Amino acid sequence: MIAASKPEPRAAVGQATKSLRPQIVAPPRKKLVRRTDRDYSQQLRLAFQLAFLALNLWIGIQFYQWVRWAETAGATREVARPAGVEGWLPIAGLMQFKYVMLTRELPRIHPAGFFLFTAFLVMSFLLRKSFCAWLCPIGTLSEYLWKLGRSTFRRNFTLPRWLDLALRSLKYVLLAFFGYAVYSMSSAAIAEFLATPYGLIVDVRMLNFFRYLGGISAFVVLGLIVASIFIQNFWCRYLCPYGAFLGLAAFASPLRIARNEPDCIDCAKCAKACPSSLPVDKLIQIRSAECTGCLECVAICPARDALIIAAPRRRPVPAWAMAAAIALVFFGLVGYAKLTGHWDTNLPKQLYFQLVPTAAAQAHP
Repeated sequence: MIAASKPEPRAAVGQATKSLRPQIVAPPRKKLVRRTDRDYSQQLRLAFQLAFLALNLWIGIQFYQWVRWAETAGATREVARPAGVEGWLPIAGLMQFKYVMLTRELPRIHPAGFFLFTAFLVMSFLLRKSFCAWLCPIGTLSEYLWKLGRSTFRRNFTLPRWLDLALRSLKYVLLAFFGYAVYSMSSAAIAEFLATPYGLIVDVRMLNFFRYLGGISAFVVLGLIVASIFIQNFWCRYLCPYGAFLGLAAFASPLRIARNEPDCIDCAKCAKACPSSLPVDKLIQIRSAECTGCLECVAICPARDALIIAAPRRRPVPAWAMAAAIALVFFGLVGYAKLTGHWDTNLPKQLYFQLVPTAAAQAHP
């Protein structure tokens, strides 16, 4: 008689079954090879931001003094009209850019706007959307507003992904609206528009908008400021059509943030530092139109050669070279315009005495 075998204990069966399951082994943690070089990109960028902010403040003060001189028909101290104020008129700059492309002639009205628009466009084409992160005074104020919010409240709010994507489309909708309006204009129509009373003093109307800020306008401006404190780069990320246009130009830029995967330790510090919330730690190259070339991700990366701003064939570009290129493009085009006499708008004083005091009455043609 054959004795029946005893059933194996349940614990033993469980251990045998467990031993047959595939074991999930965590990937080995990469060894950190620390950087030995000191990164100066953020100090350079801050210097550029402060210098350009100071330049725009000086332009704004001088332009206000010029407007007061024209409003009083020369009763106040006369100052020269600072042509640099035309950099605040990007739609007019886009119109002039199209006019020059069609006619091969430089505009006589607000020519500085054309050269500034072209300078910022060339920067974006060569150096990512660097104007936004290195020079734009609105971008600078926006950046330090959300940093103020983070330091005060210890965090910024992150919108749900679906809402973030929907809001990001707004700046492209605005760009499409302005772009279509300019696209539909012929060179003759652009020249005619710029020569109208409205076109001649559109910069004065821009200043008067802030001088005589109404209740609704003030509420909107205050809302944008508050939103910029709590939400990272609210204006730049969701509403700025100029930034959207420069971002599209940056698609063709030869520079890219590049990640060397073997050297990356997957700490994700770069992604957390990115003001545009890009997944820098997951990609080999950053091609997004949202990348402003601020180099914050490169500056915070602790691993040697893991993250660089690179030219074609992954040749690293040092921060000083990027800063020098930005300065070269800006001062090169502005200097050329001044040396060749294509910077200032030369109109008779009496015309300004007539138009500036009645700026509010000049209707859009």
